[in-house]
Amino acid sequence: MRLNELRDNDGSTKNRFRVGRGIGSGKGKTGGRGVKGQKSRSGVAIKGFEGGQMPLHMRLPKRGFNKPNRKAWAEINLGRIQKAIDAGQIDAKKPIDADVLRAAGLVRRELDGIRLLAKGELKTKVEITVAGASKPAIEAVEKAGGKVNLPAAASAE
Repeated sequence: MRLNELRDNDGSTKNRFRVGRGIGSGKGKTGGRGVKGQKSRSGVAIKGFEGGQMPLHMRLPKRGFNKPNRKAWAEINLGRIQKAIDAGQIDAKKPIDADVLRAAGLVRRELDGIRLLAKGELKTKVEITVAGASKPAIEAVEKAGGKVNLPAAASAE
């Protein structure tokens, strides 16, 4: 096999159908768009338009509030940490922090900090330093004989 002999499998590519090329083609005149009018033209954006009536998405009441500067946490569960310890990706004897979790592939990026959640079971004694943790997660780590270090500003929710 040479580079100049490479080609697609038979039938894997199709030529683009050229519409609007005469009535005899089967896709002439209106080009498969139906009849005349706004929808037959290009650049039409009338998805939510209801003929001048207030559109449904604007008639429905708005609820809640999305805080524009809210923190985005990289969440990690206790079960994933235990699995990584069992697999030998994390050394439980050394303190676990964001760098260790990233190196082990448990979090891709820190975002505004790593938050520890209580899903799963932790059997190993570990010392974890994270930006935030849930109360059940802290209790589970302490029950296993470990410790969770949080920055002073972070509160256990």
